[in-house]
Amino acid sequence: MGVELENSNCTNLVFTYGTLKRGFANHVLLQDLMRTGDAVFKGTYRTLQKYPLVCGPYRVPFLLNMAGSGLRVTGELYAVSARGLDRLDELEGTSCGHYELRPIHLTPAGEEELLPCAAQAYYAHKSYEEEMWKRNGRKGFGVYSEKEAKGYVKRKDRPQNLSFLDHIRIFISPPSD
Repeated sequence: MGVELENSNCTNLVFTYGTLKRGFANHVLLQDLMRTGDAVFKGTYRTLQKYPLVCGPYRVPFLLNMAGSGLRVTGELYAVSARGLDRLDELEGTSCGHYELRPIHLTPAGEEELLPCAAQAYYAHKSYEEEMWKRNGRKGFGVYSEKEAKGYVKRKDRPQNLSFLDHIRIFISPPSD
């Protein structure tokens, strides 16, 4: 639907909005996948609907599956192979309850008159998305840029004595007296 796939193995369209984008900390994974033929950059795209894009602990970005709230989010679209999708799932912690891969509808940025395309995006897990939205003052941003990423802490540099879900729970919990 509007997006041609050059590599026939790369049949999964994935919308990236944070650290997987070019110029950010986790883009090295997509670079590796592109080198092995497991990913193809398709362009800059924007969500058809508004979604909250917020930062959690360590300035990690989270897209919340709350269509109609927030802003239209700009990011990058990649076509990835099944093997590439497995590696992205591993990074995004889908088996641990960090993120969920769910459908999203997009249009090419700057060309909104073109037909939308269906893709998938890694949304914050539903178990904490509402609290994450509240913790961010019900305010999001339209693009994860260097400004929003300032203070981002790479996984290897975070305290290792707690799981990422523990860090999320601490981040969203109300301050104690």
